[in-house]
Parts: sequence; structure tokens; C-alpha cells
Amino acid sequence: MDMSRNIHKESVGYPGGIKRKKQYDKEMETLLDRLQLREKRQQKLSQADFLKVGPPVKQEHDTSERDVAHTFLQRLMMLDYRARYIPVRQDSPEVSHSNPVEESVTDDTDDDDDDDDDDAALFSTNVDFDQSKVKTHVHPMDVQMAVFHCSDSFLKQNMITKLSQCQYALPFLVPDPVTMEIHCPLWTFRQIRKTWKITEMKDNSNCVTMKSMPICKADTPLVSFLRLGSPSVSKSQLMNTLINDRHNTFFHRDCPGSTRSRHLMDGVAEIAWYCPAGKANDAFTDCIAFCNLHGDAVSVVQQRDILTDKSSVNVVLVPTLEQGDKSASVISALYKSPKPLIILIAEKDGGAVQMKKGKYKMGLKGRSQSGVSEELKKILVKILSGPHSSFQLESMAEVSGVKVDEDDEVCQKGKSAAMKMVDLLQKMDVSKIKDTYLSCQGKLWHEWCKINKELYHLKGNIELEKCQKQDKLKQIRQAQCNASCSEPMTVFIESLSSSSATEKEYFLKWTQILIDALSTDDLSSILQTYDEKWAELLALKKKEQDTAQLKRKQTELNEISTKVQSATFGLEHIFREMGQIYEAHAALEKQPKSDQTDWSKYPELAAELMISGQPMELMDGDAGHVPLTWISGILDEVIKKLGDKRVFVLSVLGVQSSGKSTMLNAMFGLQFAVSAGRCTKGAFMQLMEVSVEIKKDFQFDYMLVVDTEGLRALELEGNATLQHDNELATFVVGLGNMTLINIFGENPAEMQDVLQIVVQAFMRMKKIKLSPSCVFVHQNVTDIAATEKNMDGKRRLLEKLDKMTQLAAKEEVCVAECFSDIIAFDVQKDVKYFAQLWEGSPPMAPPNPGYSESVQELKTIILSKASQSAGITLSQFKSKIKDLWNALMNEEFVFSFKNTLEVATFRKLEVQYGNWTWSLRSKLETIKNGYLQKIGEGTLAEVQLSHLHKLSNETYEEIKNAMVTYFDHDTDKEMLVQWRGRFESKIKEFHDEQVGGVKRKLDEVIVQKRACRKLDAKKTEFENKLLEKSRELAHQLKDQNKDEKELEEQFNCVWRDLVQELIADTKPIEDINYDEDQSTVLRELGFEYSLIDESRRSARYKQIAMAGDYTPYVSQTKHRDQCSTGQQCNTTGKGNSSTVGHTVLGFLGKVSDYFTERFPFKEQEVIRSFIDDVEQQALDSIKGKPVATEGYSATHLQEVANNVKRRVTQFESQKKYALKKEFTVDLLLYVFHRAWSWLSESHKEFKVKNDAHSYVESKKEHYYVFRFVLNISNIGTTDEK
Repeated sequence: MDMSRNIHKESVGYPGGIKRKKQYDKEMETLLDRLQLREKRQQKLSQADFLKVGPPVKQEHDTSERDVAHTFLQRLMMLDYRARYIPVRQDSPEVSHSNPVEESVTDDTDDDDDDDDDDAALFSTNVDFDQSKVKTHVHPMDVQMAVFHCSDSFLKQNMITKLSQCQYALPFLVPDPVTMEIHCPLWTFRQIRKTWKITEMKDNSNCVTMKSMPICKADTPLVSFLRLGSPSVSKSQLMNTLINDRHNTFFHRDCPGSTRSRHLMDGVAEIAWYCPAGKANDAFTDCIAFCNLHGDAVSVVQQRDILTDKSSVNVVLVPTLEQGDKSASVISALYKSPKPLIILIAEKDGGAVQMKKGKYKMGLKGRSQSGVSEELKKILVKILSGPHSSFQLESMAEVSGVKVDEDDEVCQKGKSAAMKMVDLLQKMDVSKIKDTYLSCQGKLWHEWCKINKELYHLKGNIELEKCQKQDKLKQIRQAQCNASCSEPMTVFIESLSSSSATEKEYFLKWTQILIDALSTDDLSSILQTYDEKWAELLALKKKEQDTAQLKRKQTELNEISTKVQSATFGLEHIFREMGQIYEAHAALEKQPKSDQTDWSKYPELAAELMISGQPMELMDGDAGHVPLTWISGILDEVIKKLGDKRVFVLSVLGVQSSGKSTMLNAMFGLQFAVSAGRCTKGAFMQLMEVSVEIKKDFQFDYMLVVDTEGLRALELEGNATLQHDNELATFVVGLGNMTLINIFGENPAEMQDVLQIVVQAFMRMKKIKLSPSCVFVHQNVTDIAATEKNMDGKRRLLEKLDKMTQLAAKEEVCVAECFSDIIAFDVQKDVKYFAQLWEGSPPMAPPNPGYSESVQELKTIILSKASQSAGITLSQFKSKIKDLWNALMNEEFVFSFKNTLEVATFRKLEVQYGNWTWSLRSKLETIKNGYLQKIGEGTLAEVQLSHLHKLSNETYEEIKNAMVTYFDHDTDKEMLVQWRGRFESKIKEFHDEQVGGVKRKLDEVIVQKRACRKLDAKKTEFENKLLEKSRELAHQLKDQNKDEKELEEQFNCVWRDLVQELIADTKPIEDINYDEDQSTVLRELGFEYSLIDESRRSARYKQIAMAGDYTPYVSQTKHRDQCSTGQQCNTTGKGNSSTVGHTVLGFLGKVSDYFTERFPFKEQEVIRSFIDDVEQQALDSIKGKPVATEGYSATHLQEVANNVKRRVTQFESQKKYALKKEFTVDLLLYVFHRAWSWLSESHKEFKVKNDAHSYVESKKEHYYVFRFVLNISNIGTTDEK
């Protein structure tokens, strides 16, 4: 064996050479055997081993030594910092603390003479303790380091990230157990981001600024602590008092489970950061790194040299300070070094003494730890307030003698590939990157989404509008194809396609790391500018400056806000771009060019990543749209690779920053984004396999977790928030087999509003098969008795949800009495209270252990409920996404409201508005008819607009007063106030439009009458011209056969010229726009366009009088008061938790089943007779209108519609059942359909009498036969003679 290697091994903390190394190896093997990790030294533990749905981790039971390593990792992944202190159940009787007490006396006697012997035995030095069979339990830090050494680089990274979140120190310099080389696991720090607030004095006041960055790039002071010899004071314990005196950042001798036997920590240097909160009680005003070298630094030479070289301050703990001992030379070298030095002497008393500038010594004997800590803080603050060196983790890659894990070949390949792409983005403003290089997902995609949504709500000439919009969609897709495959995207996709699985994982991690680094500085700068502009705006508001300047500042602030959104850039945007490139090419069936990547392979790449645990975007959070083609493509590829597996869909919903992603991460060990302002946007799905150990209890193979963006996001305002939130919530709840409703605190008010809209939306989506259920999770509840104390709160929650469900059911004419009728929910079992996440105040607070306990309790409930569900297949899930999204696109109305009560209040207002407009229409119709009579008699030649206003003003003022009364005194006036201005403007516009319309109508009639009189007056002149033209034509056709068709063509030429001359300035009376008028009338009655459009498209309204069965029109909506107190509903959960498979469609169908069996034939005939009676009455009313003399008006339809609706309401009031809205809509459309032939004929008659064009056309045949053909014949005959 090479002796130089032996010397090296000795120098890093293993004196004794080969013999000591062999002993160390033996101890290492024994340790790994005890922890069941021996085989993992070669075949490392990986993320895949833990990214599975396993059983909940038991908190209260002792763990077998063989399971302690896995339990440690599992509890660490769920952010339980007690993972270090797992009680171990010893499987071997040899372990010291479980040995029975041995007796040194073999037999007992009762003689008093033996007392002296007992005393002798007590103080005897001959009675030794038997050490031969004692085997101590495994040291907690040995468990941590053993797991660290047996994990692959990705699991190590995740493990270190979780340790950091638990506010624990992290391995910084680690001797390799085999080669003894010093490793710096720089890669494991890459996901850690720290946030702190710096306090500085500016203009005699404290100025606090926030800083947030990856810890690898943070330049901070480094304070290193070394131990020389074996002092009685714990170095780690002292360091804890500096960083966080209520949390053991560094493990020390008095921590639970600590033993003197420790195998893997000597020579390990750990690092931790103190991050100030910007408060007066901060120990330090800026971020400081603290490093702790374990073991005797006299022996651990290499690590000692590295730390003392890198440190800003060196702190040395020694038992005594004497010349000639082993530590003297080390201390002497440090004293002579220019670096500040603090020597702590355990066995000496006395306060701190400054020996020379930057060199201090302090006695610890007889002093309290808090006193030592305070004095040490003062010294450090003094040193660091002056010039000092700084430390950056990334600089460790340049230290000789240290092996950095990032130098690994596969890691470097992944980094090089990522750098190749990110280098292309380096010199560009980060807020312009997406627009420049990811242009398919920007304006083009947003415009596509807008037009696509409009396709579901076409009006007017539907087919024409549909064709136009589809052409626009194709044009956008073409533009996306032209803009696709920018150089960075090409590099990214090529790297993804050509890499091995491990290289691919490194590549994606590095890409995210480098992109984050790219945007961190720019984003911080933009946010700082935002803060400055915001401060300026607030100052202006206080000074009450002119509104123009305020508006300008507000515009600037909005622009910066948009820039912040543009500067947010991550992997999800690159995957989104891939999706849009795929969708664009697939829509146009484009073949990839030779210089482009094959877009058809993109879903396969995404599917591979999804199977490996990468979250994939389900709904684009920026556009608020689901890219169905892309998602379907990915799921198809997943099915190809895994088979059509069954999945249980678990989704989470909650307001912004309520801890949804953190909860999922802690529950399943996931890595959804939770920090650095990178809140989840849209919805992401992640696939998790059910572990083998619990698979037998479940009917599905995978759990699909859907994480969503927070509702009520500050980035959106007003109706945009409501629409977006309500659509997202409905989509997510409808998609999930179970939804966790996450609430921050004990007040569920905001989520109640959202859930009401979700319930109402489900009632309206009658064609979608859904099986939703929910569990309410109240986070950050500090009172441990919250569950017991909040029974009354639960009751009120249920009452509110039930009441709103009944209101929604009444609005939608649907059978539902309780919230749980639509969404499975048991108030006794499905409301959970979580402890607060942090144990103290961030940024130095560790996670609360009670939080992880709550997470595991919730996981138990989820798995229990999931075990009763069969889930759905991946292909069914794909279809469900499509069906649900299409249903959402069709739905437009309810999503723009805050809650069900708002919907009902608005509908009531619309009905009232319809009554007001009817009063105005009716009055103006009466005014118009009076004028028409005068025009017909020839006594009126001109209509004054002011006179029309004057005549209608009385009614208009009455309506305005009625509106004031309604808005001021209605029971829902607080809610109505938001629409007051809008409806006051609407009624004014309506009045002006109606008056203007009457004026135009009367003016047209006057013009038409004049034209007709003009025609009659010029009759002789007209006939003479026609005769003259006839003669000219007869001479032209003299020698030709008089073909009838040719004669007619010649006449038409003559006729057109003469008519044009006669009525050149006269517009024809317009035809009836019957479809538009019907829609307007029905909508003014409060019926939604979707109902009207559905009835028209299906043409079912034409069959209403001849329907064989009226059951589909009937609903039991006479709601009983059973749910008014929440007591009579199915709230106990009996049968409810097991009815997760029930469907909204199935429930809505219950009433149909009921009436199919019990709705008597006699009632069917009553409805049929009612329809016939309403039809006859409506037709009689229509035929009584003077359409033939005064023309058609939409008011005729409005009057009929009001009467029909009133008849339906009267009919319902006498029955035990209700008629759905579809019945009233179909009946009205049927009545209008039946009235059409009479109205069209009557209006045609009116046109003939009053329209100059029609009048002239009516004379055409007469002139053609008697004045033209005969003239030509006569002229021809005369010429022959």
C-alpha cells in the first residue's frame, strides 16, 4: 500500500494509520449492517425509492434499529425536525441501556453483620463494570451521515434541502468513508434559497432591505469554530446560542439519543446560516455563515486549514491555553494570521480580553452560557462591522485538495447542456426572454384562448361567425408554427432527447438553477423599482395631488407589475412552449423541417419526465386555459409506457399563500415550488406510484396529485380574479376524486364563496359525470383544542353551505337540499385543524413538529377514503379533462360572481330591469302608434326628437325613482351597490336608444309615404317613359324573334333605371330580424343565452306540444326547510364517504327516475292542455296587433313573453312540482315559432302598403305585361303594316 496515502489518511483525522483504518472500516460495515444499508453503498438510495405513496409514518412508536434509516428519511421529507431524535427499539439485548442490572452478590442474608460488607461492596474499586457485551445504540448523526453516504446525488440534494428547511446545519466538508478524500457536496446546496432582511443606518434611521438568493451565490462572512483537545464545554451547544437559542441547529452531546460512540462525524464540517428578520432583537444585522468542524482540529489538519483560510473570523475552543501542549502550535499560527481570532478557554474564568487588534481571548469557567453568548455576539459584531473577508459556497470548487461533487462527469454533462441553452439568454433583459424566445405561449396563445372561448358563445349569424373564428384560430396556429423552435428551445429539446435518464435529470436541475440565477438579480431590481414607485404613489395620495399625476404613477406601477410577471421565468414556461409548438403543428398537421426537432416526439419526452416524477402543467396559469391536445398527447404516451393504469386523483384548493404546496410536499415528499415568490400558477399534476407494501389495500396503481395556484391572487383584480378563480376551482374539484380545501386560519369565508359557485356550476353541468368529494383543512390554527371548540363553527359552516346549495338549486331548478348532495362531505370527519407551520418567527424558525403530525393524520384519512374508491383509468382521466373543460367553456354566467347569493341577487335585478324596460317599451310603442295614425292620415310630416323625449319623460322618471327605491331599500342593497352605476347607465342608454329607434321608424314611414305619393304623382310621366323605352326596344328587336326571356331581361334593365331614378334616396323597410328579437326578449326576461341556444340547436321546442313525456321538464324544487338548520341533511357521513362514486348527473337524474315511475298520466295531460291553452292565447294576442297597418315591433313579442311567463308561474303555484327553465324557454320559442307565419305575412302586407320599394315592385308585373310587352307587340305589328 502506498505510504503517502496512509500519511494522508492519518492527516485527515485517522491517526494510527492502517490499523486505525481497518478498525474504522469494520465499524462502518457494522453500522451499515445495523441500519440495513450495506447493499446501498453501491446501489444507492434514490428519489424513486421515496417518491411513492406509502403508509403514514407512525409518530409515537419506537422504531426498530433496522428501520431507523428509512424512518429518518421519511420524517425528514415531511419536515419533522424530530427525525434526528427517533426513539429506537433495540432488537439486541447487548445494547447498554437495555441490559438487565447485574448483581455482584450471589446470595442475600439478613444478618446485620453484613452491613459493613455492603458498604465495602459499595465503595470497592474491585467491582468493575462489564464492558465486554455492551453495544451502544446508533448515534443520531451516524444515522444521518450513513443515509447521506448511501444516497445518490439527487436524494442527497433533497435531503440537504429538507435539513435546511428544518433549520439544521448541513454537511459542508465530508471525508469519504472509503478513500478518505475530502468532499464538498456543493451540488446538494443548489436548491437552497435563503431570505433575510438587512438593517442599515441611513440618515439617522434604520433602513431595512430584503435579500433573497440561492445560498450557493450568497457572499457572507464565515465564522468557523474549531475544537483543540477535549474541553468540558460543548462547542456545538455554544454555537446554537448564537444562531437560535431555542433550536439545536448543531447536534451536541446533550441532545436526545447522543452517545460517546460516534463513527461518521469526526472530520465533518457542518455549515449553517443566521438570517436576520430585520427586527430590533436580531443578533446580527446581516446574514452570517457559521461553520462547525467536528472532532479534534489538532488531528483533522486538512479540514482545519481549509476553514481557517476561508473564514472571516476563527473561533477556537480549548481546555487550557498553555505553551508546549499539542494545540499551542495551531493557536500560535492562527494568532499570527491576519484573520481575526477568538480563543475560548474552558478551564479559565474571566471576561473577554483584546490582546491586539482582532485577537481576543475569553474564559468560560463558572459563566452562564447566555452570558458567554452575549459577549461573543458583541465581539463578532465589532469585528464584522469593520473590513473583513467574505465567503461564497461556489468558491469551494477552486480549493485544492477538495473534491467537489459537481465535478462528476454526468453532472458536468448536464451542466454543459444547460449552459449551452442559458448562454443564449444571458445578455437579454429577463423580462423580454419569453416574448423573444418563447413567443408561442405569449400574445399568440392568449389570443387563441380568447377566440377559442368565444366559439362556445356564438351569437347572431352563428355559422358565419364560427367560420371566421376558426379561420382566425388557424392563422394564429400558423403564426405559432412560424415563430416556433427558437434556438434556445431547439437546444433544450435536443439535449432532452439525446441524454440518458441521469443526464436528463441533471440537465433539468441545472437548467432551473441557471434560469433562477439569471432572473434573481433582474427580478430583485424590478421589485425594488416597484417598491419605490409604490412609495411615491402613496406619498402623492397623502398630498392629494392632481389626478393626472396620480394616474400617471398608477400606470407606471401597472407597467412594472406586468414586467414582474414577464420576468418570472422557469422550467414550466419551457415545457409550456413545447406544448404550444406541438399543438400548433398538430392542428395544421405540419411535418417538421429538416432543421427542426420532431414535434411529434414532444409528448413522449414529457411523458417520460412525468413518469419519473416531474410535475407537468395541466392548466396554463397565465392564460387560464387547458391545452387539451398537449395534455391528451402526454397521457396517451404515459398509457403506452405504463398501460392504462388506474389512478386516484387528489387535488388541493385554497387561497394564495395558504400553504397548499408545502402541505403536499410534506405529505408525499414532493417538490412543488413553495419559495422565492415562485408561487404555483395554474394547475400542475404529478404522478406517484402506490408502494408495494400498501398496494394490496387499494384498487388503483397510482395517485395523481394536482396542485393549484392560490385563489384571490393579488396579481389579478376584480372580475378577472372571480372568473379565473371560479373556473379553476370548478375544474380542480370536478377533476379530483378528492379535493383538499385548504384554509389559512379558522375562517373559511373566502372558500365558502368559491365552493358555492363550484356547486352551482356542477348543477348546470348536467351532462358531465362527476364524483367529487372534499376535506376541509384549516392551517395555522394555534389552539390545540380547536377541534372541540369549533363544533359550533362546523355547524355554521354546514348551515351556510346547505343554505347556499338550496338557493343554487332553486336558481337552477335542480333537486338538492344539502351541500353533500353535490360534493361528498361529512362535517364530523372531513374538517381537520393543522398546527402552524413554523415554530417561532421566520426566517430562523424551524417547522413545527405538530404540523408534520397533522399532515400524517390527514394522510391517514386520505388513504382510508381512497381505499374505498376504484379511482379511474388514465384514459378515463384524459376524457374527463376534455369533457369538464368543454363544459367549463360552455359555462359563462355563474363564474363572474362571488357566490350563489350574488347570482340570485343579480338575476332578481335583471328581472326587475326587464320590467323597467318593458314599461318604457310599452309607453314608446303607444306613442309610436299615435304618430303612425297621424302619418297615415297625412296630418304629420315631421317628428321632433325633443317631443318624443317629452312624451316619454314621465314614464322614464317613474322608472328612475323606482330604481332608486329598489337599490336603496332592497334587502340585498349592500350587494346591489356594485351594479348600481352600471344599471343606471344601462337604463339611460336604453331609453335614449328606444326614443331614437322610434324616431328613426317614424322618419322611415314618412319618407316611404312621400316616395309612394311621388310615384303616384309621376304615374303618367313614368308610363310615358316606359312607352318610349318600349318603342326604342321594339325597333332594336324588329328583325329578331321576340323571345320571352330576352324581353324580360330587356324590361328589367329599363325598370331598374326608372325605379332608381324614382326612389334613389329612399331606404327600404327592413325585414324582421326574428331570431335576434327572440333572443333579446328572452334574455331580458332573465334567461341565459346558453339555454336559448341549446333549445334552438336541438329544435326540441318545436315538439313541446306533441311530447310524449314531460318528465324531463319537471323538477321537485319546492324545497323543504329540512336543511335550514343543517340537522336534517345527510351530515353524519353515513353512506356518504362510501358514495364518492355518486355523480352529479346521477343525482340530478333522481328526480327524473321518481317522476318516470310516479308522475301520473293525468298530470302529463294537464301540462299538454296548459301548453295548448297558452299557445292559443298567445296567438290570439299576436293576431290582435295592427301589424299589417303599423308594422312589426319586438314589443309584440315582449308582451306575449311576459304573459306566457306569468301563466307558467301561476301554473306552478298550483302544483307540488316545478317546471324547469328549459320548459319556459321551449314554450316561448314554440309560441314565437307558431306566430311567425302570421307575423311575417302581416309585415309583408305592411311593407307592400308603406314601403316605396315594395310598392314599386308590386307594380312591376302590371307594367311588364300591360305596358311593355303589349307596346312592343303593337309597335311591331304597326311597323309590319
